[in-house]
Amino acid sequence: MRKKNVFVVGLNDFNRGLLERTPRSSEYVFHGLLDSAEVLDTYEFDISDMVRRSCEQLKLFQETTGEPVDAVCGYMDFPVSTMLPLICKEFGTKSPSLESLLKCEHKYWSRVEQQKVIPEYIPEFVAFDPFNDQALSKINLPYPFWIKPIKSSGSFLGFRIEKEEDFLAAIPQIRAQINLISDPFNYVLSQVQLPLEIAEVGGGACMAESIIGGRQCTQEGYAQNGRVESMGIVDSIRYENGVSFFRYEYPSTLPYRIQERMQQITEAVIPAMGFDDSAFNIEYYWNREQDRIWLLEINTRVSQSHSDVFAKVDGASNQAVTVDVALGRDPAFPCQKGQFPRAAKFFWRFFEDGVVKKVPSQEEIERVQQKMPGTVIRPQVSPGMRLSELLEQDSYSYAICYLFIGGEDQKDLLDKYIRCQELLSFEVEPLEKVSADEDPNP
Repeated sequence: MRKKNVFVVGLNDFNRGLLERTPRSSEYVFHGLLDSAEVLDTYEFDISDMVRRSCEQLKLFQETTGEPVDAVCGYMDFPVSTMLPLICKEFGTKSPSLESLLKCEHKYWSRVEQQKVIPEYIPEFVAFDPFNDQALSKINLPYPFWIKPIKSSGSFLGFRIEKEEDFLAAIPQIRAQINLISDPFNYVLSQVQLPLEIAEVGGGACMAESIIGGRQCTQEGYAQNGRVESMGIVDSIRYENGVSFFRYEYPSTLPYRIQERMQQITEAVIPAMGFDDSAFNIEYYWNREQDRIWLLEINTRVSQSHSDVFAKVDGASNQAVTVDVALGRDPAFPCQKGQFPRAAKFFWRFFEDGVVKKVPSQEEIERVQQKMPGTVIRPQVSPGMRLSELLEQDSYSYAICYLFIGGEDQKDLLDKYIRCQELLSFEVEPLEKVSADEDPNP
């Protein structure tokens, strides 16, 4: 039997390893489509050209091998997620429609649609033009509130606004950088017929939303033939600043009744978007005191940050579902068949800018991984790098290393993380000290 040809946009070695360990991987051949650096290590996205080159690569494959393209999929946010419907339409492979995908990813459009079906689960919101000097006067929300572009990823250009001065301090940074995503996003928006109220907002707008909070989590799931299924819920635990993520831990410890309610909300909102034939995830909050659930946002792909933790606990990464659905197959996703009862992705962060002086050697990393089987260590920095050069960081910290750890329970996970910090030699010199050392006349 011929193996299915599955093309993955931006495929890198780490995620190839996860895909090749999925239950049906022996039936598939995974091909990379575009270099991962093009879609991950830059903010320069010429989507029209990327789609064109992707289609050329796929046509060349068909011509030279005589085999079909069976599926095209991805595991990353913008620009990959928005490219997929354009590519899949060209080759007749499974994909959500571009309009339904944009209803999820365009933050303002998504809120407008959510308001129609689940109004009690979303915050107050308003769109505004960050280049309008009178923008703050048009935001009729009480302090504090949150502002962010109508399209971003990884909390990029997101700010908590406690008072007018915070807004005035954030706006110059937003104005300086928002075009990095808004320009290519506007190209994608031009490919569909937008409702007038959405077209008037534009791809360079921002959103202000009232603050929601509580215990944060992410439900991973998929939509197929109008059916909406859940893979599991991952808890999102933040640092004390309330913004920066500390770890993603699986399985969730939320009460089962809350997880069931979240599934019911998901089953209402995903079909309302017209979203089908794809995996997705939805970020939620549960306010324990009010016993209230809030929907934060819908993402139109699995979270690659969760892929290894699913593999550790369930025995397959969530990317297995991405591939199966892209092929039109009923997903064969295991449950609690992995090596560990619990797993987490940890974010080792610095909270001020600095210059990286030292990172662990590969030998050092391998020694630590041998001491703690199942641990995967992925440094994000290199010597000489300034932390502010890192892409897709939140506005308050810098993630220098990702650690994927499996354990018996939560205490075991935290103990292993602390042990990793003790054994791994990262050194970052604060920027103030670097500047002073370089100044010949301090």
